[in-house]
Parts: sequence; structure tokens; C-alpha cells
Amino acid sequence: MDWQSIFHWVYVAGMAIGAIHFISLSKNPRGVPRYEYLVAAFIPIWSGLAYLAMTLPHGELEQGKVEVAGQIAHFARYIDWIVTTPLLLLALSWTAMHRLHHKDWTLIASLMGTQVIVVVCGLIADLSTTPWVRYLWYINGVIAFLVVLWGIWGPLRAKTKTQGADLSSFHDKLTTYFTVLWVCYPIVWILGPSGFRVFGQNVDTFLFCLIPFFSKVGFSYIDLHGLRNLNSTASETRGDGVVSNAFEFAVASVLPKSLQRRRRIR
Repeated sequence: MDWQSIFHWVYVAGMAIGAIHFISLSKNPRGVPRYEYLVAAFIPIWSGLAYLAMTLPHGELEQGKVEVAGQIAHFARYIDWIVTTPLLLLALSWTAMHRLHHKDWTLIASLMGTQVIVVVCGLIADLSTTPWVRYLWYINGVIAFLVVLWGIWGPLRAKTKTQGADLSSFHDKLTTYFTVLWVCYPIVWILGPSGFRVFGQNVDTFLFCLIPFFSKVGFSYIDLHGLRNLNSTASETRGDGVVSNAFEFAVASVLPKSLQRRRRIR
């Protein structure tokens, strides 16, 4: 049984369902700009197409894959990430500046541009045949990734402080969710076939389907429904209610206690 193909097909189906859901939400935007629904829908569409390539035959390997230094480099993943991860940062930034009339596009562009560097470094690392060169590019990518984390927890998070405690609280939880999932990417990369080979290709494929699903469809679901709750508590949809209640419970357990106390003081 080809588990990698199964994982990829399930992922593609999940992306399709997510895109359809976000498009359907846009018919009743409830105060959330329609372009945010557009970006939320485009992300799984693009990602699903990239992963679809890895399920289709192309010679000895499927499309989107190439053998380098005795291991398979899934370059289609990087085609996915170089587009979708900056867009996810754009969505997170829009939420941080939700009530601001003038967005800080310099900050947003800086975060998105730095994330492109992260992805490019990962791609070059995966395509490198010399081990020390591979790890050098990986380290460069991790450094750029730390800059992104600093940006979202520092200047971006500060943007929410003047827009009300409800938005600030929601953004803190959303950013925590975002961070926990994104930290998994470099960890799985270095432990998998591209790095130390602690686990094999099947596990690597499974994790790189599971994590992106929750970091793309899961994130956008929480983000959009959370914003809809902030804009109006009337005529709450079932999905809005799920985010309002379940997400409050789940993410509060991950958020640092100091941040939780700070919100209660407000």
C-alpha cells in the first residue's frame, strides 16, 4: 500500500473542503473584508494543487519530487510554501490590524519577505548534496524564521494593543496557535529524511500533510470565525460558536500564564 499517495490524496481533499467552506462564508461576510475570504480560499487551492502534483506519475517518481543525495526532495512543498506561508502571515497581520484604517504595509511586507527567505533556504538545503552545506542553509533558514517569530510577537502584536482587549486577546491566542504549528516545520525537517533521518519517508509525508492542514485550513477557519465573532455576536453560526467556545478552552492551555493574567487584569 502506497501510504504517501494516500496521505497526499487525503490532504488534497481536505484543502478542497477548506476552500469551499471559506468561499461559502464569504457570502455572509459579517463585517470581515471579502478579500480576507479570498486569501483564505486561495491558500488551500494553491496548496492542494501543489500536493496533487506529488500524487501524479512522472517517470520513476511522481511530479514535484526529485532524488538528491540518496533521499527524495519534495520541491512541490516549497512551491506551496513560498506562496501560502507569506499569505498566512498576511492574514495574521490583517487580524492584528483589523480595526486600523491604515495598515502598516512596511511591517507586513517585511514579514512576508523574510518568510520567502525561510522557504528558499529550506529548498536550497533540500537540494544540496554536501551535508555541511545542507545544514548551513538550514541554519540560515532557522535564523530567518526566528526573525519572523520576533516580528509577529513583537511589533505585530503591539499593533493590537490600541484596538480593544477583545481583539488583543483573540490575536494572542491565534498567534500562539500559529507559532506552535510553524515551529513544527523545522523540527520535522531536521528529524526527517532531509536531516538526521530519525524517521522515514512515510512518517515525514504524514507529518507534512497533518501540520500544513492545521496551519492552513485550521488557521484560516479559526481566524475568520474569530473575526466574525468580534464583529457581531448576533446570529452566530455553528462554526462561529465552535471557535468562540472550543478555541478558548484549547488555546488557553498553551498560552503563557503571564499573558492570561494580563488579559484578566484588563
